[in-house]
Amino acid sequence: MKHSQSKYPSFLTFCAAAVITVGPVFAHASVLDIESNAKIAPAATTTDRMIVKYKETGPVVPGASLMAAGKDRLAIVQRSGQQFGLTMQALHTTANGAQILKLDKKMDVKDVAAIAKDLMERDASIEYAEPDRIMHPLFTPNDPRYAEQWHYGDTTGGLRLPAAWDISTGTGVVVAVLDTGFRPHADLSGQFVGGYDFITDTKIANDGNGRDADASDPGDAVAAGECGGGRPVQSQNSSWHGTHVAGTIAAKTNNGVGVAGVAFNAKVLPLRVLGKCGGYTSDIADAITWASGGTVSGVPANANKARVINMSLGGGGACDTTTQNAINGARSRGTVVIVAAGNDNVNVSGSSPANCSGVVAIAATKKDGGRASYSNYGTLIDVAAPGGDTGGLILSTLNAGTNAPGADNYANYAGTSMATPHVAGVAALMLSKNPALTPDDIESKLKSTARAFPATCNSCGTGIVDALAAVQSAGGGGTTPPAGTTINEAEANNTTASANAVTVSGTVVKGNMGSSTDSDYFAVQLPAGKTLSAAMTIGSSSADYDLYAYNATGSQVALSENGAGVADSLSTANTGTTTTTRYVRVKYYSGGTGATSGAYSLKLSW
Repeated sequence: MKHSQSKYPSFLTFCAAAVITVGPVFAHASVLDIESNAKIAPAATTTDRMIVKYKETGPVVPGASLMAAGKDRLAIVQRSGQQFGLTMQALHTTANGAQILKLDKKMDVKDVAAIAKDLMERDASIEYAEPDRIMHPLFTPNDPRYAEQWHYGDTTGGLRLPAAWDISTGTGVVVAVLDTGFRPHADLSGQFVGGYDFITDTKIANDGNGRDADASDPGDAVAAGECGGGRPVQSQNSSWHGTHVAGTIAAKTNNGVGVAGVAFNAKVLPLRVLGKCGGYTSDIADAITWASGGTVSGVPANANKARVINMSLGGGGACDTTTQNAINGARSRGTVVIVAAGNDNVNVSGSSPANCSGVVAIAATKKDGGRASYSNYGTLIDVAAPGGDTGGLILSTLNAGTNAPGADNYANYAGTSMATPHVAGVAALMLSKNPALTPDDIESKLKSTARAFPATCNSCGTGIVDALAAVQSAGGGGTTPPAGTTINEAEANNTTASANAVTVSGTVVKGNMGSSTDSDYFAVQLPAGKTLSAAMTIGSSSADYDLYAYNATGSQVALSENGAGVADSLSTANTGTTTTTRYVRVKYYSGGTGATSGAYSLKLSW
């Protein structure tokens, strides 16, 4: 066995008590008021947080956050801060090991980006640094009223949903709703599972604390100017946005009460990421990771992994690295990410996270099947779905409270936020019929089965989602790929949070060490009583890569460090009573790199 101290890297993060001289990112989406047909002024793009990710040489270890920083690294940050006359404190560490740094004042996003750039130029050990922008719900409320849900059955502008229920109703699928949380509602009784509040800022949270297991929505009402920079221009009541979205996805059906849900036998995992004035990118990214089965420091393991994530939220600007990494990780674990395009009547290329790679971006249509007046558009849109407009809105579950929670009720909203849960629900119907579908399968089938627009909807994707055709295309009926499946490693997978999911015993992974600092992680959901075996062979006899296994909390449980030309193998047993996550890591030690010289095969069996 080789012996090298370099195989056990230390983890350097900021000390919680450290004050660093350097200043959050609020990316805001404007909101369309359907009733008055007036545009509310776009929100200012300011923030008082920055995300800094240092290059890791080992796994992200939960609980390792905010440890004492190395003096050299800390000094570099201090010098960068002094140049801008700022101080900054470390808040916490994200699921992928990035540091969240609190500035002592709010600044424009572009100024925070300049600070981030300066910091990266000073310190080559930084993988990336970027503003921690704030996202917002993408919706426009109207006065509550009861009405038929034309958006499901209308043959012109609807989802063509009822016939799909003869095939699938969403049984066995969990849909994560990253939003304002939820209110208990008679029409959603029994539809929620688990849930978590990921908001770290107590003012935004409006519930008296930070992260906890209570995802209920206390309200997000704000007074005029309360969010800074003159925002909002007028006082706004609580939106109960997450409850409206959840109702569209999975409101109880055939219960003689209220409304129906698209996938009414699916379950909703409510994750609270938006509160007063919006929500931070870093909190949203951690929620994406956790919802899809990844590990987040300080948060208990998710017992209800979501196969679908609904994000009816967004803001301006390019897709940031933090969000893109979280989406990549979710996709690698088999979770499809469905995102609202935005309500600003502009090209979606400037609206994040709808412009991120790998998401299913949703435009909104009105009752005649044409583009809703507010909906964003562009080549990045995948498909469209009913979002409502002046000719007919989207009815779903809500709460009657204007500020704090009140009684159950129903309301009509309009927006790409309302279109998105229609598609998330259809994805749940597809996965219920065929759990083996990958995120790419779902996106491809939604696009190929969408029906032509009956009215003008330029740059709205391939068509309006057709629920029946999409479910029929799912095939499978619950089958899984056969043992012995071969898959390719998908970068970036250099942390446990971004590990590639391996779902079938006997799978052979074809991968390569791209550089001398590369590590590849693979995640297996290991059933109780089973033993995971990993066997690695390397294409080059002169190359030396090593094999490690970690448990769900990031602790090493097995290793194999044989020399060059000798195969590595290990095993690790789940002696518990429930399924748990095991991570297998391939790490470069010496020899070749790249697609040919760095190639390896890893077989995972249990």
